[in-house]
Amino acid sequence: MANRILILNGPNLNLLGIREPEVYGTTTLDELIATLKAAYSDHQLTHHQSNHEGVLIDKIHEYGFSADGIILNPGAYTHTSIALRDAISAVTTPVVEVHLSDISQRESFRQKSFITDVCAHHVMGKGPQGYHEAVDFIIQHAGKLS
Repeated sequence: MANRILILNGPNLNLLGIREPEVYGTTTLDELIATLKAAYSDHQLTHHQSNHEGVLIDKIHEYGFSADGIILNPGAYTHTSIALRDAISAVTTPVVEVHLSDISQRESFRQKSFITDVCAHHVMGKGPQGYHEAVDFIIQHAGKLS
């Protein structure tokens, strides 16, 4: 059975591949999404990226009662957004938090995530492969976490 999964990326992730490649790698966001869609072609993966917190919240609301899972890399909103946390808490669709870098090994202000404890799972520090791990988690747990 095909799973319906939203991949949601926050601020500055549109600059992947050129932004701080020593931290985030050289894979662009378009390349990352194309690789995921090819690897999971039997599932319905939808992608959205926004630099605006409200747009991310709107997407969580839109998919949060009907999708099988949401993969969220909230970027810097990880460390600042109670509103994203509240949106995740408000919906029934499980959310997997993903970070390309290991935020626990970054600057002290990046080490606190406001959303980790309201997410079904989280993946950090595995680069683009972390998104594959997140998709696999949702597929393996579809219908069991909501």
